Amino acid sequence: MPLPPLPRRSTQRLFTVGIALGLAGPSLATGFRLPDQDAFATARGEAFAATADNPSAIFYNPAGITQLTGQQFRGGIYGIKTDTDYTAPGGQEFDNRHDLHVIPQLFYTVKLESLPLALGLGVYSPYGLSNEWPEDTGFRTVATRGRLSYFTINPVIAWEITPGLSIAAGPSVNFADLDLRQGFATPLPGLGDVFSFEGQGWAAGYNAGVLWKLSPQVQLGVNYRSATTVDFEGHSKLSAPVDLRTPAAAEWDFPQMVVAGISFRPTPAWNLEFNVDWTGWDRLNTVVIHQAPLPDAGLVLNWESSLYYEFGATRYLAHGWTVSAGYIYNENSVPDATYNPIVADLNRHFLSAGFGHRGARFDFDFAYQFGYGPTRTVTGSTVSAFGQSADGNYEFQSHALFITGGWHF
Repeated sequence: MPLPPLPRRSTQRLFTVGIALGLAGPSLATGFRLPDQDAFATARGEAFAATADNPSAIFYNPAGITQLTGQQFRGGIYGIKTDTDYTAPGGQEFDNRHDLHVIPQLFYTVKLESLPLALGLGVYSPYGLSNEWPEDTGFRTVATRGRLSYFTINPVIAWEITPGLSIAAGPSVNFADLDLRQGFATPLPGLGDVFSFEGQGWAAGYNAGVLWKLSPQVQLGVNYRSATTVDFEGHSKLSAPVDLRTPAAAEWDFPQMVVAGISFRPTPAWNLEFNVDWTGWDRLNTVVIHQAPLPDAGLVLNWESSLYYEFGATRYLAHGWTVSAGYIYNENSVPDATYNPIVADLNRHFLSAGFGHRGARFDFDFAYQFGYGPTRTVTGSTVSAFGQSADGNYEFQSHALFITGGWHF
């Protein structure tokens, strides 16, 4: 027999904690963004918007593909192991369970011989990953598990207006798959009181870029990625312990982004670059969740826009070899009042290093990245209907390996 509809206040709290699970993960930027799309760029601390000289420029700055010749393929695998720790106000310590993730990407470019144009196509994942906490953390009715898969297909066209000045733009088609879970009726685990939501949706967007070579030593780059809105449609299920399954939908806004960088080459053997990257998380205010026969509910996020700062250096060696290193400082975006342990956002530092080789037909790059987040103490976060909150101390560490290979002809 289905459960009767809940009172509005209980329903709102249920969905407030439930929907927040889906768009989270141990991503390497604020919120749930994934900026790592190429091993060479990652080795340089993602400072690549003003260099943009391989096919992954489709993501980092599509205007850069006018620098390439012929046809080029480039693809890679990014694997990251994270360690997110939580210490409750009472002193109990807990570790996140989903700590290993693998993300692929693929890029293709072609430079037209008879026109100052280049075309490209990228398939990658700019958002996502997942988290899961033990049910005895003390915030079971706030959050327990969430997963988001977000895939982008992005064709671009780039035009070299004059030698050294290029612009580019292209549409993006985005598909997202959302799966989330939380405890519901009681803070005691193992009683079958689970709320879950599953949904899928599409969204359209675009990106654009400018690349300007001021001199043989200095190059400027700007990359813009539009905001998108995904209409998730699927179902929710409440088990307490009798299952109640009903159609459900939620509209979610993803942020716009702007990256600006300057590359300085004091000699042909060195490339130094600094980027400033802004993410418009302030679009995430209140999300309305629709579910019949239960009433609509509002999820208040009130996230804040944030910056992160990237610095990278590459040394070009003989016979096509390169070595690179980089540093990122990443600001957090989630205020204490609306903090959710699935996102576990905090200020972070990232150090990276790598090497690669450029051959006549084949290229490869390898990068290692270490991330560290000093302890963040959360106080005054929203209390669930069962008296639980996300208050406590959060710490973060990550180790990531990235391998990218390329073929040009």
